Amino acid sequence: MSAPTDTNRLDSAGSPYLRQHADNPVHWQPWDDAALAAANERDVPIFLSIGYSACHWCHVMEEESFEDPEIAEALNGSFVPIKVDREERPDLDQIYQTICQLVSGGGGWPLSVWLTPDGKPFYVGTYFPKESTGQRPGFRQLLEDIAASWSDPEQRAEIESRADQWTDAITSEVESTPDVPDDVDQDPPGEELLETAVRAALRSADNEYGGFGGGNGPKFPQARRLELLLTAATAGNDNAVAIATRSLDAMASGGLYDHLGGGFHRYTVDRKWTVPHFEKMLYDNAELPRVYLSAYQYTGTERYADTVRETLQFVDRELRDDGGFYSTLDAQSGGAEGTFYVWTPSQVHEVLDDAEAELFCDRFGVTKQGNFEKATTVLNITASIDDLAAEYDLQPEEIRSRLDAAKNALFEARSDRERPRRDEKVLAGWNGLMISAFARAGRVLDTSFAGTATEALSAVRSALWDESDGRLRRRVIDGEVAGEGYLEDYAFLGRAAFDLYQATGEVEPLVFAIDLAETIVDEFYDEERGTLYFTPESGEALVSRPQEFYDQSTPSSLGVAVRLLVQLDGFRTDRRFAEIADDVLATHSNRIDTQPLEHVSLTLAAIERARGGTELTIAAEEMPESWRETLARRYIPGMVLAQRPADEAALEEWLAVVGLGEAPPAWADRGACDNEPTVYACRSFTCSPPKHDLEEALSWLTER
Repeated sequence: MSAPTDTNRLDSAGSPYLRQHADNPVHWQPWDDAALAAANERDVPIFLSIGYSACHWCHVMEEESFEDPEIAEALNGSFVPIKVDREERPDLDQIYQTICQLVSGGGGWPLSVWLTPDGKPFYVGTYFPKESTGQRPGFRQLLEDIAASWSDPEQRAEIESRADQWTDAITSEVESTPDVPDDVDQDPPGEELLETAVRAALRSADNEYGGFGGGNGPKFPQARRLELLLTAATAGNDNAVAIATRSLDAMASGGLYDHLGGGFHRYTVDRKWTVPHFEKMLYDNAELPRVYLSAYQYTGTERYADTVRETLQFVDRELRDDGGFYSTLDAQSGGAEGTFYVWTPSQVHEVLDDAEAELFCDRFGVTKQGNFEKATTVLNITASIDDLAAEYDLQPEEIRSRLDAAKNALFEARSDRERPRRDEKVLAGWNGLMISAFARAGRVLDTSFAGTATEALSAVRSALWDESDGRLRRRVIDGEVAGEGYLEDYAFLGRAAFDLYQATGEVEPLVFAIDLAETIVDEFYDEERGTLYFTPESGEALVSRPQEFYDQSTPSSLGVAVRLLVQLDGFRTDRRFAEIADDVLATHSNRIDTQPLEHVSLTLAAIERARGGTELTIAAEEMPESWRETLARRYIPGMVLAQRPADEAALEEWLAVVGLGEAPPAWADRGACDNEPTVYACRSFTCSPPKHDLEEALSWLTER
């Protein structure tokens, strides 16, 4: 019988990214017990390569090195090569990205890590060219040098000593919590945190082009920072409003946004939002619509609502499974990046007549020189409707109509091009982000979006939630379910279910949100250390048990979980959720106070908790349509919309479904009065009298 490392074992992997490497001459292994045992039995290092299907430099390293027979021979002979999809195993990615950041000051994908057989890292980097170039060592030479060092007893002792030191550094960075003397009471951050965080955000803002950071790029959307600014806007901070709207306008006008098909690319390579990295990730197209919805509610700017509609239509059209949502669209098609999205003037003229083509090119900056490779153009809005109306001597409405027709024609023509590859994993956490976006759009724009959210939540729950043990699985693809859920899966999907309850007034999503929160407490909360870990207590033991403090491409799962516990506390008859949230915020208060921008989700949770929360309880058989329209136009950060039945008999039925013997604070003593829809407004643990006029209740909130 051959050993598991005698062959490439990725042909049976569920992950599309892993299967992309199944034909490599490298004997790739999945991260499993067989591969780890083989490293110990052979007494050779592990070479761990972490990437994802839409990663450009992952493809480059594969073509240069992993498809090379000589390099494959070196990897197979002296190492156990393991391939990991970071979207399936974010725990491994976080642990080893941490040491890459600590050692090199940077990170990214592909992540290349050499480990001892017991998983301790001793050499790390990202992309390595096949041969040395400038200051970047060549992959071929690295393999030779590391194999030789491992075989030399003296050098191996140095390697193992370094591995121990690096593992200790990882543990200190991601697993440990601050030591607080027993006689010191550590409190969560106070309300002053909002002002501190906003000042930091304004200092880091690009006042000229919007967004955050200077230099030449790259530039990322930073959705949570924009949410922070909009939260401050309601407190009268005009500078926060200006930066938030400038950023949102720039992103929706530039190349980050797909002007024909809707949806956002990952980031732009330049400061001016002109040329994107063309991959489209589910999480960006979930988090950005939430911010645009908030901005639409605050400003009334219809363009923000249009951006949300177009983005959600793109997701529904191109990333939707039978209910749930796929993960990514690749940046490449036809062997090159961006070819699906870029245009030349001649290509535009092939589809449109000359007059319409000229108008379109003027609007979106399509020129012979182009702004991208091979004289092609990434569409950017470079001329306003009013300027075009003046130039063409037409009414603005006529300009809009003609541009809409041109966009539709070019969108249809583009559909004949070779499409970017799609990663069809359905991930619990990322689906939670997307379901939240659809649910919120159902509250603000059109109830049909809430219908999509309902279908998606049902599909994900059916596929990934095990009712028998109250546990969530990580992903499903082609019917194959795999992986234990991480904190982000429970927190993001829990927030989605809670958002859906608020959008529909149906109790079943609320019950699911509470069930997920209960498992967060059972599996991820460490009472002794006062924190929530990223991996479940009953999960696989790794070299370290990480916490996810930082907001990166997705929100901090720690921050989202804490905020979810804060908001769900009103639906319990004890204070367990609030106590845990306070405990976690107190544990990390110094981290939040000193680096609020790096921990925006935790910062927002702390601000909400310090303010005491905002609730609007509506008791009615059905919410009046006029109330729904009024709430759609109001931006009240962090407001919980707690719908309940009008009478106590119907509420008893809900309590039986939730599993409560008495009404929780969000519903208790808040029935309908005089057989009319009734609203109760609460802020900072103080509530208004029952009101039949929603505007009066909202005025009571804003006056406090």
